[in-house]
Parts: sequence; C-alpha cells; structure tokens
Amino acid sequence: MEEKNVTLKTELPGPASKKLGEVREKNVPKGLTSLTPVYASEAEGALIKDVDGNVFLDFVGGIGVLNAGHCPPEVVKAVKEQVDKFLHTCFQVAPYEPYVKLAEQLNQLVPGDFPKKTMLVNSGAEAVENAVKLARRYTQKTGIISLDCSFHGRTYLGMSLTGKVKPYRYQYGPFVPDTYKIPSPYCYRCLQYKQYPGCNIECLEFLERLFITQAEPEKIAAIIIEPVEGEGGFIVTPPEYFQKLREICDKHNILLICDEIQTGFGRTGKFLGMEHSGVVPDITTTAKSMGAGLPISGVTGRAEIMDAVGAGEIGTTYGGNPVACVAALEVLKLMKEKNLPAKSQDLGDKIFPRLKELQAKHSFIGDIRGQGAMVAFEVVKDPETKEPDPAKTTQIIGNCINSGLIVLKAGIYDNVIRMLVPLVVTEEQLASGLDILQSAIEK
Repeated sequence: MEEKNVTLKTELPGPASKKLGEVREKNVPKGLTSLTPVYASEAEGALIKDVDGNVFLDFVGGIGVLNAGHCPPEVVKAVKEQVDKFLHTCFQVAPYEPYVKLAEQLNQLVPGDFPKKTMLVNSGAEAVENAVKLARRYTQKTGIISLDCSFHGRTYLGMSLTGKVKPYRYQYGPFVPDTYKIPSPYCYRCLQYKQYPGCNIECLEFLERLFITQAEPEKIAAIIIEPVEGEGGFIVTPPEYFQKLREICDKHNILLICDEIQTGFGRTGKFLGMEHSGVVPDITTTAKSMGAGLPISGVTGRAEIMDAVGAGEIGTTYGGNPVACVAALEVLKLMKEKNLPAKSQDLGDKIFPRLKELQAKHSFIGDIRGQGAMVAFEVVKDPETKEPDPAKTTQIIGNCINSGLIVLKAGIYDNVIRMLVPLVVTEEQLASGLDILQSAIEK
C-alpha cells in the first residue's frame, strides 16, 4: 500500500464493493452482518484499502485482534517461512517446537508466582469453553458465575455466560445449566446509586446474595470476569473489585478465571488487563491479538489445574496451529521490542483529552471510559437521566465510516462507541482519525 492515511476515491460503497455485495446477498446468511459496506483488498498498520481503492483508518482492529497492526512485516515473514515447512500435523499426533515455545512464553508472561501450563486452541470462545471445562474437572463442582454485561463467545456455553440478550442470546435457549450472573461494576449506571471510589464496592453484595438465593458457594467451580468488559461497553472493573472478588473466591474455594481475550497483549497499557489490579487469577484466557490476525487462543492456568484432566480429555484438531504459533511468537517479540503496552498507554493519554473536550461541548456524550488505548464513550439523550441514545450512536458511526474512519458500537444498550486503535498507528493517523470523529459528532 502506498497510501499513508485516509483516501476516498468513490462513493461508498464503490462499484466493485457493490458487485461483491450482490454476490454476498445470494450466498451468505443475513444473520452474519458487517459494520461497513466495503470489501477489503489490502491492509497495513492502521489502514484498510477496499477493492475500489478507498483507504480507511481502522480504529476497530478486527475487534481487538490487531494490536500489532495489519500485516506486521516480521509476522508475515515468519508465517511465510513456516508455510514452506509444514501447515499442520495436529499437536496430538506429532507435536512441534512453536507450540511448546509459545506455551513457555505465555506461562512466563501471565501473572502468578507458581508453576503454570498452557494449552492452545483456536478462538476466544473455545478458550473459555476449555477454561470452564478445566475448572469443573479440577474442583469437581459445576456452577459458573459471570457478569451481566459480559461477553464470552457465541458457543452455547459462551452464550450462557454472556449477559446481552440481543443479538447473542435471543430465542436460543435453553442455556447451559448451573450458570449464574451477577451485576457488573457498571459505575456510570450503578444499581445502588453510589459513586466510585467512595462506594466501598457494594455491588459485590450481589454475589453474596446469589450465594443465599440461587446457588450455594459449595457448588460454584469458578467466577469468570473480563478486566474491561468489551462488548458490554468498555466497563472498567475497579481494582478494589478484583481484590475483594479474589478474597471471596479464596474464602469459598472458587477458582477465578480472567477473560483477557480483548484486554490482552498490551491493549490496556499492560500486557494483561488484570495487572492493573495486582490480582492473580487461577486461569487466564487469551486470544484476539495473540496471532496478529491468525486464529489462535490460549488457556493458561495453575499447573495443578491444567494437569487435573486425564490423557486425551482436552485437545482440538487445529489448536495451536504451527503457522499461528509462529505468528504469536513474533507478536510477543514485537510487544517487547516496540514496547507496545507503553505505546497503548500513550495513545490513551492522547485520546482521552480529545474526548473530554468534545464532552464539554456536546452533552450527549455521557461517559468516557477505558484503560490505555481501550477507549469508549457512551451516547445519551440526557446527561441527567442517562437515557441511552442508540440511534445517535449509529448516526455518529455512519458519519465516521462515510468519512473514512471505522469505529464500532458496543454496550448492552447499543449506545457506546468503542475504539481499538492498532497500537502501531502513526501520530498523523491518530490525529486524522480524531478529527474525523470530532466532525462526525458535530455533524
């Protein structure tokens, strides 16, 4: 790609994208929707070029998959070299070095001063499935608790743990038994009308109430939580919440599973989002930005938990594919060499003030939140009532896309605009993207 910033050459969608759209209409299910009407042909860094030659700034990053950017040269080189060697053997048939090297590095990077082991699978949902499977096997208990603004995937267990009905759970029940939910620490919309940090984290009383009214703690195997709830609208879990949750888990012999699928690999300003709290989970799931776009995910946990299952009880045909493993190893190198977590924090320090300036001018920006370069703002009809405004949210996103900036919706009320800017974005691209966002909001 020769272009270095937004370049719009045609109306959107352009003629080539329109033709592909017609093919899609006949051949792809309607339930599989796309944010933009254009079709990608190339991508580099923080840019996507479509089949008509239009170039967009990508502030979505494949929904958190591209922290290291589109097509990092080092990753592309490693992938090409591996493709010339072999594509697949199945690790359960003939293991290979990239898998064990990646497992070794993840064991070192995931917090916890104790022996750890890692299994590799294909997607975030599959990582969650295996984390729950391991937790139930190790504890010999069945109950799993999640949060009501969470997202943990689209499999049946993933849907059962996820908190949003439409479009994820609507008319797909019944769901996996022995799964329970407690309210998220959604400080902007606190159910107890408290103000953080002076609230003493009273929202955790909902967990104690669940133990009394729905499921005794003796039957709960694990609690799964995202450090920042992604699809839920970038709800940042306060560090004190994590600390108290860890105490409750320890008191009742409940495992703590940290879902780092969207928050991991430098997105929040640290390698993992949990590190902001100082709390160590028993099991950690990672995915998305691990492979720079190749499908790979991991489950890292205490060695005694990971070894609690018998031979052949865990595994998957494609899990830890060698091509994806070498991509992930290069991503970890890039994170260290380019200090991407620090870059993430620097980006956040630039994005937040711009949004605060816009909030001062536009009362419909109700809340701005996030960690590092994981940033979102909530759109409301009235700053006092905080009534969500999903229509205006959609309008702003449309304005952005029509001007060459891709941003994404989130939140249980569909009124949050979230940004997952590739951490390799240039200063000029970041400034251009924020200018487009400002114009879209003002329009």
